[in-house]
Amino acid sequence: MWQILLVFLVPLMLSNVLQSASQTMASIWIGRLISTQALGAVSAVFPIVFLLFSFVFGVSSGSSVLVGQAFGAKDFHKVKKVAGTVLGAALYLGIFVAIVGTIGSSTVLGWLATPPDILPQSDAYARVIFLTMPIFFVYFVYVTILRGTGDSTTPFYTLIVSSVLAIIVTPIFIVGLFGLPKLGVVSAAVAGVIANTAALGWLLYYLARKNHPLKFDRETLSDMWIDWNILGAVLRIGLPTALQVMMVSLAEIAVISFVNRFGSSATAAYGAVNQVVGYVQFPAISIGIAASIFGAQCIGARREDKLGSVVRSAVGLNYAIGAVLIGACYLFAWFILGWFITDPNTLRIAHQLLMITLWSYAVFGNSAVLSGLMRGSGTVLWPTVIGIFAIWGVEVPAAYLLMHRFGLPGVWLGYPIAYCVALALQFSYYEFVWKRKTHERLV
Repeated sequence: MWQILLVFLVPLMLSNVLQSASQTMASIWIGRLISTQALGAVSAVFPIVFLLFSFVFGVSSGSSVLVGQAFGAKDFHKVKKVAGTVLGAALYLGIFVAIVGTIGSSTVLGWLATPPDILPQSDAYARVIFLTMPIFFVYFVYVTILRGTGDSTTPFYTLIVSSVLAIIVTPIFIVGLFGLPKLGVVSAAVAGVIANTAALGWLLYYLARKNHPLKFDRETLSDMWIDWNILGAVLRIGLPTALQVMMVSLAEIAVISFVNRFGSSATAAYGAVNQVVGYVQFPAISIGIAASIFGAQCIGARREDKLGSVVRSAVGLNYAIGAVLIGACYLFAWFILGWFITDPNTLRIAHQLLMITLWSYAVFGNSAVLSGLMRGSGTVLWPTVIGIFAIWGVEVPAAYLLMHRFGLPGVWLGYPIAYCVALALQFSYYEFVWKRKTHERLV
């Protein structure tokens, strides 16, 4: 089982790294080729994009569970039925967001108190982003559904197409090469439209050529008339996940407000540490997704006896991969942080904070495996409640209280404390409640 999981994990982890690298490059192009003000204009739209992403991420995670269960049962008609319903919902939602967002973008940016000097650029960028949502939603949902069948390689190839195109096309529109117009701050958004459209086109061609069960054909098209029973099941699984993602984002806003009290050096250190731990988190998050998908397939195939193997293999991989990455970061911490920071005082702060929190991401990964496996059976309420409690009932209060006793390091102590509490609670629910239930297909 661990070998099967590892084959699935490698493309998934690389996809996460590639996506982050693409976003980083877009920020670099805008900041260096236009202005810091332009980068601020793009950043002002981020809360809106993240909110939309949270919802679509939640819905698509729910669909991957249903697809995984149907695929495990070899019910390919049901696989296509779920895929068609969710793709249709994504398309209709994208069209709705495009219309409402284009009309009301300036109003929403006003609610967010966007600075007046960047408001026109932010509005222009937001309007293009809203118009791209029908394509982006369908593209994002399609690759997530594919992972539900245990295929992480095809989404990885697709992401290569979109990421490479976005990295190449963005500066072309910024500078106005080959006689193309200079689009300024909206260049990244236009590049995203081109990249996602090309990637979606390539994906549809590839699936048809391979005669994949999820290829887009007449059956899929007819299934895009929404089956409300299926969509209801998807939303029951997906909405709690979306809520948890949003709560994580809000918690980070609370934490940065604590950090900002210690001055700009502390804020810069926070940014550098987050860059490092973000890459350490990728395997943990990916393993949690893998546990959810393979658990769903086992339930669909009525092989609950394999669930123990899934969780043992996933937890083992989490600690094995985590040990290598975390060990390397501990060993080369000064060197890695030096990529982001040149000021000696800020570097010292970042190093201290990294030493405090880095080990706990292995614990975070263990918790992600357990919650992911339970979500794969359709059990989402308590894993979500536990996750939100660990964030808002433990992490934020602990960071606030310990900040007053230990200063800035106290803020970072909130992370490992919260991760340990989350693991204890997730394990307790998994061991004493979830394992004692019989798990059936949801649709």
